[in-house]
Amino acid sequence: MKFFIDTANLAQIREANQLGILDGVTTNPSLMAKEGIRGKEAIEKHYLDICEMVDGDVSAEVLSTDFDGMVAEGKRLAAIHPNIVVKVPMIREGVKAIRWFTNNGIRTNCTLVFSAGQAILAAKAGASYVSPFIGRIDDGNWDGMELISQIAHIYNIQEFRTEILAASIRSALHIVKAAEAGAHVCTCPLDSILGLLKHPLTDIGLAKFLEDAKKM
Repeated sequence: MKFFIDTANLAQIREANQLGILDGVTTNPSLMAKEGIRGKEAIEKHYLDICEMVDGDVSAEVLSTDFDGMVAEGKRLAAIHPNIVVKVPMIREGVKAIRWFTNNGIRTNCTLVFSAGQAILAAKAGASYVSPFIGRIDDGNWDGMELISQIAHIYNIQEFRTEILAASIRSALHIVKAAEAGAHVCTCPLDSILGLLKHPLTDIGLAKFLEDAKKM
């Protein structure tokens, strides 16, 4: 499974990249605003900085909700760097835009996916990635991992090439469960990735090794 970090913070991206396990980055307008990055030129420059830091796909989200607007924005974003994947919302105009991007050699990430039906539409339109929002589904008292399993099963049967990108990851356990359910990619905060390192028996074992080493 690929690991993407979901942030616009360059320091966190650098730290994740230094672990040697980072495959890409996802961002959105909220994450950009959190870092104080506003304005078209500043945002595009930030995307370029991320692309030059990470050797992998970087999802850059369009802000328009109409077909012409999404196409215009997507073309501009894709021109920033070859690693850019245009993030498009799962709406009617978004599906049309994904098909246009696919036909014109621009890779896409279909975001805000909450059902298997939406995932099928994204795959049919040629999306490179489909992003089911696990945490938000769980918040609504539904099972996000069940949706991942359902999409993975359908994609396998239909031989769709679209990769399942588990988004809205809230914990290290979410990452493990997404991997078990068949997600090709997970995108999450740095804390969730670092959480995979933690286990009390590892801490106990390391303490014992260090104590024994002092006796040598």
